[in-house]
Amino acid sequence: MIRLILLDFDGTLADTRMANCRAYVAALAEEGYSLSEEEYVAKYFGMRCTEFLRSIGFTDPEAVDRIRRRKIELYPIFFDSVRLNRPLWDFCRDFRRQGAKVWIVSTGQPDNIRNAMRHLGLDDGIDGIIAAGDVAESKPSPECFLLAMRREGVAPSETLIFEDSAVGLEAARRSGAAFFKVSL
Repeated sequence: MIRLILLDFDGTLADTRMANCRAYVAALAEEGYSLSEEEYVAKYFGMRCTEFLRSIGFTDPEAVDRIRRRKIELYPIFFDSVRLNRPLWDFCRDFRRQGAKVWIVSTGQPDNIRNAMRHLGLDDGIDGIIAAGDVAESKPSPECFLLAMRREGVAPSETLIFEDSAVGLEAARRSGAAFFKVSL
């Protein structure tokens, strides 16, 4: 019996691609770095912030933190482009009404996730969040999924994971839980 649903946020529960993209493009422009929306979407969407910034040449920890914080500040400006995966959300709400739990498990920044959830009106529909900083290893390690299962006291056989990215799907597979690929 499934007792826990674990949802990736960006690209699974919500289409945040353009909001994330535009916030990064704006934050990087303030640093004098030019990045097109097309390049970000094609090469970097779904990467952890620190990994993304390092991959484009930002290695100074202070610069990385400054850009990360600025991106978080700018992100809500672009929420008009965020779209909820309504069928998946409705499924999760029905699942919770039956007494089960629903968690967000993402490599995203917790403030970004909470801000987007507030914007979408999802404040009370989630039982927990595992986000960047909660685990030592990012996806494809299953650590994030296993941590949520541990916190809820459920086994992988009692868990269902929804993911969109290749690394997320690999993490789900490695966790031992059943999983579905989501395409928005």
